[in-house]
Amino acid sequence: MKISIGCDHSALELKDAIITHLESLGHVVLDKGTYTKDSCDYTDYGYLVAKDIKDGVVERGIVICYTGIGMSIIANKVKGVRCALVGSKDAATLTREHNDTNCLALSAKYTGIPLAKEIVDIWLNTEFSHNERHQRRINKITEYEEKELCQK
Repeated sequence: MKISIGCDHSALELKDAIITHLESLGHVVLDKGTYTKDSCDYTDYGYLVAKDIKDGVVERGIVICYTGIGMSIIANKVKGVRCALVGSKDAATLTREHNDTNCLALSAKYTGIPLAKEIVDIWLNTEFSHNERHQRRINKITEYEEKELCQK
């Protein structure tokens, strides 16, 4: 699978560990930065990952910052991106089965490297359920997104 990944300065170690893990599993990873621990704005890197998803450059994206909150917010501002902040293995499964998320947000503060790798693996290997009620809700999200874009 082709995956775009980005982080801010607080999450560099976690991002690098996840990249190494993903590549060891045979995934193609586009590293959108940051590449140093110099202070930066998470928004810049979260947007680059989300844009890769929107443009069809990658199938999925992973964004990481100190809490994961800011990254999830910026990713969800991009049309067609459904990003979830995940901190547990159960949530990794449910966000794919129920929400068909295409972007995963992680917290460098609250999620250690071993758990983050497990979350990523579960998230990548869990299929969307195609359950009618879940699809209906995703369709509504898309409809609301379209309405908002037309009003701007």
